[in-house]
Amino acid sequence: MSEITLVLQAIGRGESKASEDLLPLVYDALRRLAGARMAHEAAGQTLQPTALVHEAWLQLVSAGERSWQNRAHFFGAAADAMRRILIDKARRKSRLKRGAGQARLDIDDLELAQTTPDDNVLLINEALEKLEREDPEQARVVVLKFFGGLNNQEVAENMGLSLRTVERQWACAKGRLFRWVRAQH
Repeated sequence: MSEITLVLQAIGRGESKASEDLLPLVYDALRRLAGARMAHEAAGQTLQPTALVHEAWLQLVSAGERSWQNRAHFFGAAADAMRRILIDKARRKSRLKRGAGQARLDIDDLELAQTTPDDNVLLINEALEKLEREDPEQARVVVLKFFGGLNNQEVAENMGLSLRTVERQWACAKGRLFRWVRAQH
């Protein structure tokens, strides 16, 4: 077992110092995930990767769920936290624009691992919520790739799936998301 998994188990047992031990072990990986995601953000972005990591960390340790089963479960929760932060940020910006027109997406532009404007992030999130209800595994692949910044190999390792399964799930999820987003226009 990795040191991270041992510390996660200690957190699950309620050992008070374990949360303090976890951050130094996962910080660099969380920073890389946030950096990969934020590197593609639009110019003028005010949220920096370090701030995204810190906000996600605060959500993780204050959310009550402290029984992560393993490294993959923890990083999945971290990707979810980053997703919620980015979606909330996009919603705030969208409200400030008072519903300014949302751009039409072309299938070639729907490379979810790359940055999209805030309005498109909101559209994709709505479609992702629908996908989560219909196919949680595909939704998990999208969250890890889009919000977690992971590549297919990393997603496969984190989810315990074969690379081919992740590629298949990703292709199917992209098609479904595109259809749902397009139908909203």
